[in-house]
Amino acid sequence: MRALVAGGAGYIGSHAVRALLEAGHEVRVLDDLSAGHRAAVPAGVPLFEADIADRDAVSRALEGCDAVLHFAALLSVGGSVRDPLAYWRNNVAKAIALIDAMDAAGVRRFVFSSTCATFGVPVRVPMDEDHPQAPINPYGASKLALERALRDLAAAGVLRAVALRYFNASGAHEDGSLGEDHAHEEHLIPLAIDAALGRRPPLTVFGEDYDTPDGTCIRDYIHVQDLAVAHVQALEALERGDAFQAYNLGTGRGHSVREVVDCVGRVLGTPVPHSVGPRRAGDPPRLVAAAERARATFGFAPRFTDLGAIVDTAARWRRDHPQGYRTRP
Repeated sequence: MRALVAGGAGYIGSHAVRALLEAGHEVRVLDDLSAGHRAAVPAGVPLFEADIADRDAVSRALEGCDAVLHFAALLSVGGSVRDPLAYWRNNVAKAIALIDAMDAAGVRRFVFSSTCATFGVPVRVPMDEDHPQAPINPYGASKLALERALRDLAAAGVLRAVALRYFNASGAHEDGSLGEDHAHEEHLIPLAIDAALGRRPPLTVFGEDYDTPDGTCIRDYIHVQDLAVAHVQALEALERGDAFQAYNLGTGRGHSVREVVDCVGRVLGTPVPHSVGPRRAGDPPRLVAAAERARATFGFAPRFTDLGAIVDTAARWRRDHPQGYRTRP
């Protein structure tokens, strides 16, 4: 299958590109490099440097393609609260422009990088796919809006689509070649690692008065390679079942912020300097996946189930790439 990966130079997208290639698929990447990195795209993989709303560039990239995997979206909960317009523009309007170009090109398969943020505050944990969707931040709301659009388009026969609602993507490729390199890092594990390595000020823990055992937020951390493999599995299973399907991707195990901070300290052999600040707007107290549907449908089974192993891959990447992809071997 020939797949176009929108956002394929970014953190999760680049791992998906690698997984697609390893599964024997032909891959092209569409990325404006505003958050992605040219160095994350494997040699020999065509890179179309353009915005997903650039109709001419997207049409060229789609020629001969069978499917699109869409990772090109804004992803910060806090950022969406500060600037919701950017999230509705990028995560909804531009995504619809991409799908419109797909329709014109006759490309009917779509794999969507969605999020557990579409659920909002849990009414039960772990959260299965039928859990009510009531997002509490613009990021989650924008992702849910596109899910609903995909459901409507699938019902009308425009495309076949799958939404993969993953929980906290984390870690780095185990061979050390790919990792997390954001201009403005907001994810807990890399922030804790950099604080422990003395590369940034002490970590701020956002709130310690949640209704959880230690008062800090609980999240389900899933390794980025497991996510990448799941995208390939979902793509290959897309012709089976309903025209629109949604799946949760997680380990089913939750870890608190304090547990993550302690784990990073153990892996690095040095404590993570940190302080406690106020809660962050838009943060639910507990998000843990029930992912049995993905396991039953296309065989999703995370290899990285231990938090320490996930942190270890992230720590090795950040030690070896202090400047991210700008680091020279």
